[in-house]
Amino acid sequence: MIPDAAIRSLRAAVGERNCFSEPEELRTYECDGLTSFKATPGVVVLPGSTEQVAEVVKIARAHGLPVVPRGAGTGLSGGALPVPGCVLVGLSRMKRVLQVDLDNAWMRVEPGVVNLDVSRKLAPQGYYYAPDPSSQSVCTIGGNVAENSGGAHCLKYGFTVNHVLGARVVLGDGSIADLGGPVLDAPGYDLTGALVGSEGTLGIVTEVVLRILRKPEATRTFFATFPSTDEAGNAVSRIIAAGIVPAAIEMMDRLAIVAIKAATGVDWPDVGAALLMDVDGCAAEVEHTAQEAVRIAEQAGALMVRVPRDEAERQTMWKGRKSAFAAVGRISPNYMVQDGSSRDRSSPRCCARSKSCVRRRASAWRTSFTRATGTCTRSSSTTRASPGRKSWPRRSAGKSCAPASAWAGPSPASTASARTRRPTWASCSARRTSPPWRSSAARSIRKGG
Repeated sequence: MIPDAAIRSLRAAVGERNCFSEPEELRTYECDGLTSFKATPGVVVLPGSTEQVAEVVKIARAHGLPVVPRGAGTGLSGGALPVPGCVLVGLSRMKRVLQVDLDNAWMRVEPGVVNLDVSRKLAPQGYYYAPDPSSQSVCTIGGNVAENSGGAHCLKYGFTVNHVLGARVVLGDGSIADLGGPVLDAPGYDLTGALVGSEGTLGIVTEVVLRILRKPEATRTFFATFPSTDEAGNAVSRIIAAGIVPAAIEMMDRLAIVAIKAATGVDWPDVGAALLMDVDGCAAEVEHTAQEAVRIAEQAGALMVRVPRDEAERQTMWKGRKSAFAAVGRISPNYMVQDGSSRDRSSPRCCARSKSCVRRRASAWRTSFTRATGTCTRSSSTTRASPGRKSWPRRSAGKSCAPASAWAGPSPASTASARTRRPTWASCSARRTSPPWRSSAARSIRKGG
């Protein structure tokens, strides 16, 4: 229970309209995209500046209250899951673009700026921001920094950590610190690298310096269909083994294709699996590389290879792929998503064995494979929302990660476990303890597992 004195102080700091404490208002913030786990915060505040964030943290610290920062709430790892009775700091009001320096290829933004809006603002000048999570039309830069978000094109261009040059951060005692800066390699320890992906446990980011890139001279895309995920997975492995570095390469199975078609209306055929691949760079290199990738795909058993007629069709293809997660909701009321990593040549075996695990309990199964992270994303689902069937996807998805982890370890994008949610940075500071690693999976990554 939040003391009335704390709520009055928080309202004075951020304004009456930006502080919520009524139970019906708090329910909006009880989970992020990982809706299987929920907790109700004690109060929600929406600061509008770095100074307001610092004041909120000082008030929370004075009353011994934990603090949990929140972006758009689209994450799937429980990163924005509240601690019961905490002060939840929503950063959605802080959405200004503060500075753009095209000559030195960087820009400074507040954490509430939507990912896709960065590229939209830069497009007229021929620049863009590379990290492109599937939720890029709604997710925010602050959340991307907290989760070290990637996206389809991180195979070639890297994750958020590779595109954040610096940040302004409010620490656990309410002090303000500037890390890094608008240069590619700031002197001293790489504290910015430690901050990115920390899920708000080290501080609340209130400004971010982003690295921006010139648009490539040319981009070539192809869409290939296959009889099953075995042939499609082998095609991915062969393309990478040939020394080709795609800007993006994604695989979808039959159920994913059916769901995407229902959600977006794309005219994809009903096949066992499909690949969608981008190659970008200078025009001469792109043409050669795309032709070689198509040849390899055909040798691997492609039924059909389609090249988009224009940029509009290309964008429609990628819109279909990025809608795969949400599209599953059209065909099943209950589903659980799990990510696991696989090595270059083990992706077909990983997907096949994982699918057999889920079929024992779940009535539906959707797989997409992101070569950028080596991540095999599985959505196991049930067709009825009854209490007994509701837990099937969770149990099956958990078992399905075992074969993937045995071959390569857990996915960096999915190591946070809401069931073993660690204390927030503010609560740890108040208790004079250090934050534990977020899960056994995360510990195995840090040990090289």
